[in-house]
Amino acid sequence: MDTSFTCMCCGKSYEGVPLCFGTDFPYHYFAIPEDEIAARVEITESLCVIDEAYFFHRGRITIPIIDHDENLIFNVWTTISRENFEIRNTIWNDAERINHPPCFGWLQTNIPAYGNTINIKTMVHENEVGLIPDVEVDPEHPIGQNQLNGITYQTALEKVQLILSSLHAG
Repeated sequence: MDTSFTCMCCGKSYEGVPLCFGTDFPYHYFAIPEDEIAARVEITESLCVIDEAYFFHRGRITIPIIDHDENLIFNVWTTISRENFEIRNTIWNDAERINHPPCFGWLQTNIPAYGNTINIKTMVHENEVGLIPDVEVDPEHPIGQNQLNGITYQTALEKVQLILSSLHAG
C-alpha cells in the first residue's frame, strides 16, 4: 500500500496516512466563555471537571482496519459520574485497575466522519497503567458498528479525508 497521503482539501502531503485523531477538550468545554475557563474548569491530559459538577475522562475508540496493519483511532472524551470519577482517580496508578468493571458514559467528542457523535452511549474499559481506557461505543451507532466489524482501508482513507476537511474548515 502507498505510504504517502495527500489531503484532498488543502493538498498537504503526509508521510503515511494519519490514522489517529483527537481533541484536547470535551465538547462541553467549548460552551464556556473564554474569560470563565480558569475559574470553572480543572483539566489534565486525561481528566476534566467543569463547574465541580460535570466529570469527563479521555479514552480511545479503536476502529479495526481489516485489510491494513494499523487501526483508525480516536482519542475522545466521555462523561463519567462523580462516583466513577473518584474511583478512577483512586485506581489511576494501580496495576489491578484493568480488572475494574467498565463504566457508562456519554461520548463528548464530535467525530466528523460519523456525523454528530455527541452524547452517544459508551462503556469505558480501564486499560493498563499508562494507557487511556478503551471506549466501546453503542453498536446501534455507525461508529459502534465499525468498531465491532472493522472497516476497509479504502473506507478508512475516505474517513480520514472527511476528518481533515472538517479540521481545515474549522
